[in-house]
Amino acid sequence: MLEAVLERFTYVNEETGYTVARVATGRGADLLTVVGALLGAQPGESLRLVGRWSSHPKYGRQFEIESYTTVLPATVQGLRRYLGSGLIKGIGPVFAERIVDHFGLDTLDVIEQAPARLVEVPGLGPKRTAKIIAAWEEQKAIKEVMIFLQGVGVSTSLAVRIYKKYADESIAVVRDDPYRLAAEVWGIGFKTADTIARAVGIPHDSPQRVKAGLQYTLSEATDDGHCYLPAPDLVTDAAKILDVPADLVTGCLDDLVAEEGVVREPVPGPDGGPVDAVYLVPFHRAETSLAGTLTRLLRDRADRMPAFADVDWDRALAWLRTRTGNDLAPEQEQAVRLALTSKVAVLTGGPGCGKSFTVRSIVTLAVAKKAKVTLVAPTGRAAKRLADLTGHPAATVHRLLQLRPGGDPSFDRDNPLDVDLLVVDEASMLDLILANKLVRAVPPGAHLLLVGDVDQLPSVGAGEVLRDLLAAAPVPRVRLTQIFRQAQQSGVVTNAHRINAGRPPVTQGLTDFFLFPCDDTEATATLAVDVACERMPKKFGLDPRRDIQVLTPMHRGPAGAGALNGLLQQKLTPGREGLPERRSGGRIFRIGDKVTQIRNNYDKGVAGVFNGTLGVITALSTEDQTLQVRTDEDELVDYDFDELDELSHAYAMTIHRSQGSEYPAVVVPLTTSAWMMLQRNLLYTAITRARKIVVLVGSRRALAAAVRTVGAGRRHTALDHRLGRVPGGAGHPAVAATRDAVRALTP
Repeated sequence: MLEAVLERFTYVNEETGYTVARVATGRGADLLTVVGALLGAQPGESLRLVGRWSSHPKYGRQFEIESYTTVLPATVQGLRRYLGSGLIKGIGPVFAERIVDHFGLDTLDVIEQAPARLVEVPGLGPKRTAKIIAAWEEQKAIKEVMIFLQGVGVSTSLAVRIYKKYADESIAVVRDDPYRLAAEVWGIGFKTADTIARAVGIPHDSPQRVKAGLQYTLSEATDDGHCYLPAPDLVTDAAKILDVPADLVTGCLDDLVAEEGVVREPVPGPDGGPVDAVYLVPFHRAETSLAGTLTRLLRDRADRMPAFADVDWDRALAWLRTRTGNDLAPEQEQAVRLALTSKVAVLTGGPGCGKSFTVRSIVTLAVAKKAKVTLVAPTGRAAKRLADLTGHPAATVHRLLQLRPGGDPSFDRDNPLDVDLLVVDEASMLDLILANKLVRAVPPGAHLLLVGDVDQLPSVGAGEVLRDLLAAAPVPRVRLTQIFRQAQQSGVVTNAHRINAGRPPVTQGLTDFFLFPCDDTEATATLAVDVACERMPKKFGLDPRRDIQVLTPMHRGPAGAGALNGLLQQKLTPGREGLPERRSGGRIFRIGDKVTQIRNNYDKGVAGVFNGTLGVITALSTEDQTLQVRTDEDELVDYDFDELDELSHAYAMTIHRSQGSEYPAVVVPLTTSAWMMLQRNLLYTAITRARKIVVLVGSRRALAAAVRTVGAGRRHTALDHRLGRVPGGAGHPAVAATRDAVRALTP
């Protein structure tokens, strides 16, 4: 056993929890090295470490941690460090020194037994004292929960989350129904809950465990984009995860269906034959609701834009030409007519094919006829770009719907939006749940236009809404295919189309598209950082933080987003003596850091902060234990230190996470270590994020694999089937007439 004060972290792997730290024992001036799991501990805390001494061939003598507990410091110096570490909100290094100077070794007894005496300390008024007392009480309660949770294998950081969710009921929930944690506490998955369940004595073959495992398996499938799993696949996967017989899983699945924990329903499979589909309830509800709402919109006889039913199109398009200064291509003209005469329509096409100009034309004509037009996109950046292109205000879907805590929208079928034409850009990003919420808010008779590039990656969330709508017979659509002359001069645009067609990009002789070959994975990461931070800023005058985005296929690995963020932060926002910073897990947050939100939080900001929101840290206080982020929607959002697991650095991000965003320049590292992720639509999506310049860094072999590999099969969805099977849907005269008019123009 070793008792020591944690001085600083040298290395933290947030994926594994492995930590290298330096500690002081008070037995000498030299710091000692400890290694193992220390996530949750903070510099300045006194620790009782259990483990053994070992000798590393490169780093020498070090203490390998098996477990640890925090202990209260027993010296004045230790007390100063302990209180000043940021452990207690309201006490920073300055006030820690004043408090300890005033009360000496009695400091903790005063805070514990006579906290009102804190007002004796110079500068500590009643307000700050009350804040400190409240923070200390919370710390005490959390520590009690932690002692129990550490006994069942829960880390300190997860213990804080459990306490925030359940407060005084934490221990009861963990002991009696640990699988609730996986469903109700963000960051705790089934495997963690299962470990806790085993520690509190729940049997391996308990029906409670198997049912939770079935729901976990379905939840994992939705994380992979599926709306359902075929029952045989679900049983096989769950039996493997749970390590129990398949017949036990089958019986528990029947019970779960009877209890309405999941929905089981036959749907047509890819080959037309029936599939025994099993859904989590919210996804079944969303899919059936979205199909029903779209069908009602298509069939509704009311029309909130009746002026376009008998408009003189030659005259209208001539007037439009005078406003925009350009003619519409035949495909674009058809899309304009379709959007303004059909209740639901889809517009798709690749870069340089004029989607933006087409949308601008549609909006211009609608506004001229006094229609109420609303423009939305899934992300703040996409909404801003849409507003710039059309000259008309645009919002994110979340802000338009005014999602409330819990995710319920202020606008829905009972309280629809006041809109005649709703244009949704970057519709490939719409997952099933969000698409359902949005479409339910469209009033009867309004027109809905979904615009997007179906060849990009599908949504991060479950579903393939844009692809399903294009495959559904009743939904009118236009696909723009003509690349305009100006776009043909762009290497970014032409190479995007080459890749989409399965042809290798041109990487020589262009002024906006480059390849820096490198076969070694770690060298590729180093080179990508050099290109983004040094070479591109010097050659093109770009700001490395604002204008250049590094996009990578994977999060893990030497050239993944996690490792690249560490290298890029070291270059662009290095630590400086005297400037505040905060470590959370394996990340260090500093003022000036580029960050992204990694979960929906409906309680933050004016109307929630959502997965994928980007921002920059503008303030950080170790005393108040808060930092502030200015988002890309120009909103200032405060985060407590115990909420920092919601933030990730965004100097580099995965290509999936970049959907809907556009940057002046992108750098894309491609390595054979990301072999399973190297797919055509992934590379195509990365390249189409760039407005001006693309630089590929890495292996020619990896590039060739990405171009060659078409990608995984379709996701398990049934939206297109539900749209096609609705009685009267596909055969409705207005729909059929519009569809026939479009087919001649759709390749």
